[in-house]
Amino acid sequence: MDSRKPYPSDIGAEEWAFVAPYLALIRRDAPQRDHDLGEVFDALRRILRTGAPWQMLPHDFPPWEAAYQQTQRWLVAGVFEANLVHALRELLRLAAGRKARPSAAIKDSRTLHSPRRAATVPATTAPSASVARRSMRR
Repeated sequence: MDSRKPYPSDIGAEEWAFVAPYLALIRRDAPQRDHDLGEVFDALRRILRTGAPWQMLPHDFPPWEAAYQQTQRWLVAGVFEANLVHALRELLRLAAGRKARPSAAIKDSRTLHSPRRAATVPATTAPSASVARRSMRR
């Protein structure tokens, strides 16, 4: 990760030490790994920070195709949601002097009903018969 001048979006050594174990989906010396994971992660952070399209990734990062494909692998594997966020939450709780895992949770009715209902209603559904009748009356 020392081969280029750092960008403001690059990850620091301490942050990388925390994040690296969660991003390594294969061994470090695996033959299919052509680019340093730190550089790929820095490329992802650069894209997220600037909002630029992948094709506009600066040339001193790994090729945009490689960074994009690795990011997709991380997303499919649930690295960010399932692993990294939970570990970071536990670390922050411990730093605040609390137990790593919460002992209680609060859920309101909207939290409990909204995602499940939204997931079961297909986006291309036709209006219900009652909606169709009401619109015909007008």
